[in-house]
Amino acid sequence: MGSTSDVGRRDLIKRSAALGLISVPAMSALSACASGGDDAAKKVDKGKKSAKNPLAVNEGAALDVVIFDGGFGQQYAKDAEAEYAAAFPKTKGKVKHAATQKIQTVLQPRFNGGTPPDLVDNSGAEQMDMGTLVGKNQLTDLTPLLDAPSLDDPNKTVRETLRPGVVEMGQFDGKPVWILYYAYTVYGVWYSKSNLAKLDMEYPETWDDMLKVCEAAKKKGIAGWTYPGKFPYYLPFSLYPFIAKIGGRDVLDSIDNLEPNAWKHPAVKAAFEAYYELYKKGYILKGTPGLSHIESQTAWNQGKALFIPNGSWVENEAKKTTPKDFQMAVAAPSSLDKSDKLPFGTLWASGGEPFIVPKSAKNPQGGMELLRIMLGEKSTKNFVKQVSSLSSLNGGTEGLSLPPGLASAQEALTKAGKNVVNPRLQDWYVTLQKQQIGVGALGEMMAGRMTPAETIKKCQKFADETAKDDAVKKYKHV
Repeated sequence: MGSTSDVGRRDLIKRSAALGLISVPAMSALSACASGGDDAAKKVDKGKKSAKNPLAVNEGAALDVVIFDGGFGQQYAKDAEAEYAAAFPKTKGKVKHAATQKIQTVLQPRFNGGTPPDLVDNSGAEQMDMGTLVGKNQLTDLTPLLDAPSLDDPNKTVRETLRPGVVEMGQFDGKPVWILYYAYTVYGVWYSKSNLAKLDMEYPETWDDMLKVCEAAKKKGIAGWTYPGKFPYYLPFSLYPFIAKIGGRDVLDSIDNLEPNAWKHPAVKAAFEAYYELYKKGYILKGTPGLSHIESQTAWNQGKALFIPNGSWVENEAKKTTPKDFQMAVAAPSSLDKSDKLPFGTLWASGGEPFIVPKSAKNPQGGMELLRIMLGEKSTKNFVKQVSSLSSLNGGTEGLSLPPGLASAQEALTKAGKNVVNPRLQDWYVTLQKQQIGVGALGEMMAGRMTPAETIKKCQKFADETAKDDAVKKYKHV
């Protein structure tokens, strides 16, 4: 559908006064980790380096793994651990596996006590702050893993098999790579092709048409949008690329760099006002501010709302409630108007599911070797089939029949081409991104308790406070 107006959406969007401001207390920040010290005495002896064991893994040492039990589940990791045990038979019965949704609660005491696992999937709502972990020297440099021969082709290093940008995402302050993002996530506006077809509609490529689709749905008793109101930091999955599309990727870089007045850029104002219009026009599913990610996804699956901001893990996470004829799909943010700096199709895609090897791990070589196995073709295809997500291995889908959502994500990624953005707030400054900007600002705006202007002021305040906090290590785009 095309826009029926040549007038910019920025000029058309008008707002009424705020309904009132209710502040939400932010969750406490990650407590400081114990400083990394001399823990060599705690580590297992290295094994003998060979073509089959390029990381010199101790072939009889125990391995301790903790996985985030979220949208991807944990079976893919268990399967890779079985491959590890097969490669090193003396570890039979010594591979310890645990899974939790409360990563910080479970692991913070172990980090502070100097007894962390050998490999951690540091993800979810209770993700430990990556910037703090790096700043406190709590992680192992993964360069040996990246420079090791890949599992399937010894003529290629692991580094050479990864998707563009994955290595860079794991870098915070120079050449060391502290994090390996195992999944490759496509973020955007997720929808059901069949539910849009019932309204005789297609995905709206302009914001004017987005509002028309939402209005048509409203007349049928269907909401245009829902989102995880309890975890409103899902909103940036479609909002941040919308900002970049309007004003260019430099706007997001300035925000990531904690630059003064970065949040006051006209593109931020335009994007916030557009999203606020969804609330003002009654296009948000009633009760959304009180919904969890599972509850909002279930409502979306049930056809109570057309659109939801999410990542490509949603197909697996919501598979139990997704109707067979749902035809799940993802699209890039709609165009605001003709003056947008980037074309339609611009989206956010990046490494997801961050894996770390703690510096104080007893068996860091084992942790890295398990990652090397996971990045092999067998484990990658198993992951893709099980969880409907791409992995950070550049490929791994050959010969597979992809489910609708994943096929759509791959198509959207191909269509985006070079117009892929990768905001870094969520891994550089977790507390700022999730609890402050997400819960304390965007969640308030979309619930109608804060105007766009107030939200911008709040976001800038949070960013400025982080920039001035000497206890928070700073990172910048270079």
